[in-house]
Amino acid sequence: MASLTHLDDQGAARMVDVSEKAVTAREARAEGRVVMAAQTLDLIVSGNAKKGDVLGAARIAGIMAAKRTHELIPLCHPLMLSKVELDITPDAALPGLVVRARVKTSGQTGVEMEALTAVSVACLTIYDMAKAVDRAMRIDGVRLLEKSGGRSGLWQAQD
Repeated sequence: MASLTHLDDQGAARMVDVSEKAVTAREARAEGRVVMAAQTLDLIVSGNAKKGDVLGAARIAGIMAAKRTHELIPLCHPLMLSKVELDITPDAALPGLVVRARVKTSGQTGVEMEALTAVSVACLTIYDMAKAVDRAMRIDGVRLLEKSGGRSGLWQAQD
């Protein structure tokens, strides 16, 4: 098993030195779900939520969060992101919303944390905007789906 990269030889937290790594194209995809009552889903999809456009606000919040990940996660590097894409899809079978993010950069470190942060904040925004009608909503399934680039290459989640 690999060692934890954010710990030094004495076990103290540290920012990983990426200065010797090659600049490569890097991409990560993540997803999460907000499970809710069917009536809440209908309200959001119809655009009739009291606080306004839930899906639009969540999409913007996720993009903004990806860009500020290094301010939220203490040991993350600030990155120049070249793309942040958020897709929010209604799923009547949950019932709820499936949130997916795709983040890209060219750099010396990956964008997994940015993709996960985008999904997490988008899900939290959905909850915030609809909590007045459904406090029992549940955020779950936040996970990395895929990452590519860098020395370790392609990694994909196994379903």
